[in-house]
Amino acid sequence: MEIITFLLEFVKHPDIILTQIVQNYGTQTYLFLFCVIFAETGLVITPFLPGDSLLFAVGAIAAIGSLNVHFIVLLLIIAALTGDSTNFWIGRFLGPKVYERDSKILKKKYLDKTQEFYKKHGGKTTIMARFVPIVRTFAPFVAGVGAMKYPRFITFSIIGGIAWVGSFIYLGYFFGNIPIIKKNFSIVVIVIILMSIMPMVVEVIRHKMKKK
Repeated sequence: MEIITFLLEFVKHPDIILTQIVQNYGTQTYLFLFCVIFAETGLVITPFLPGDSLLFAVGAIAAIGSLNVHFIVLLLIIAALTGDSTNFWIGRFLGPKVYERDSKILKKKYLDKTQEFYKKHGGKTTIMARFVPIVRTFAPFVAGVGAMKYPRFITFSIIGGIAWVGSFIYLGYFFGNIPIIKKNFSIVVIVIILMSIMPMVVEVIRHKMKKK
């Protein structure tokens, strides 16, 4: 229960929890952040971990001197790319076996549709998925299951990883400590999450309208 409570608080208040971790563990915070970003992008079972809001909080804390902003950007880009590659190869080796069972969630027809989508929009999908919670956790797995070749996947993954990590950390670095943002950080987190899922919502609405 304590772990669940910690994770819930971490998702809701990444700035507070991260500040406590920095105060208690110092440079070990770098390893902690690497593991969180790796797990959020590399393991299909951990899509609930904070991504966008955590990166923004990292930037804000780096601005007050607790973390080296340029080093943490580089480190977390590596974490994101390593996670993506791990997830891709998990999908490549285990995905087909999972889909063969044709469960209620993972049906063969979903795989076929995903393969067609990746053939048509593979690069764009890999880059844009970085900015959508949950989707960025499953996209590398699906790419691995599908027909996408690894060199093509990792090329777009690098572009997306640099854009995602760099943009959110530097936004937090330059704007995270503005008094009104710092005072209402929980609201900012909610806004970041809503903005992140907006492309997915728009796409669903467009798809439904197209079917009608």
